[in-house]
Amino acid sequence: MPKVTYRNQDGSEQTVDVKVGTSVMLGALTAGIDGIEAECGGSCMCATCHVYVDQAWLDKLPKVQVMEDEMLDDTACERQPNSRLSCQIEMSNDLDGLIVDLPETQI
Repeated sequence: MPKVTYRNQDGSEQTVDVKVGTSVMLGALTAGIDGIEAECGGSCMCATCHVYVDQAWLDKLPKVQVMEDEMLDDTACERQPNSRLSCQIEMSNDLDGLIVDLPETQI
C-alpha cells in the first residue's frame, strides 16, 4: 500500500498507508491526523483540506482542475505554487512516498 507523510508546522511527521484510489484527505481523516478539517467531505467545496505538496512530488500529480483552482483562492493560509486540496489527490502506486505539509490552520 502506498504511503503518505503528513508534516506538521512543528516539524513532526506522521506516515500512513493510504489505499490506492483513496484521496490524501481521506487517508488523513482515517488515520486521525490533525490539520485536515475536510468540512465538505471531499467534494472540493470548502478548501479545508489544503496542503502544500513537497516540491519533489509536484510534477507527479495531475494538473489542478478549474474547480480546485478556484477553491485554492479561499484557503485560510496563503496559497503557494505547491498548494493543493488533498481531496483532489487520489493515491496511486506512483505516489508512494508522497510528502505533504499541513498549513498552520484550515479555518
